[in-house]
Amino acid sequence: MLKKEDIVHIATLARIGLKDAEIEKYQRELSLILDYFKKLENADTENIQPIGHITGVDNVLRIDEAFEGEVDVREGIFNNFPDTRNNKVKVKSILA
Repeated sequence: MLKKEDIVHIATLARIGLKDAEIEKYQRELSLILDYFKKLENADTENIQPIGHITGVDNVLRIDEAFEGEVDVREGIFNNFPDTRNNKVKVKSILA
């Protein structure tokens, strides 16, 4: 079973404030979950093929490719921005 300190540490990492009753509740519940994973470690996976996902679906999205748009449309877009350089729109920095 997880120790009370472990639950408090996990809650601190997740930035969750817990009351004493909640700590005891999660101590039991998280311990049960971890015990179940210990049971899974003993499962026989000798003849099981590893898979990345179970759907079998391939990516159906188009390849993201740049293309030259109509000159009039592009110029109209560029005219709406106060600063452009090398056919790119310059915007204010959002990260300091």
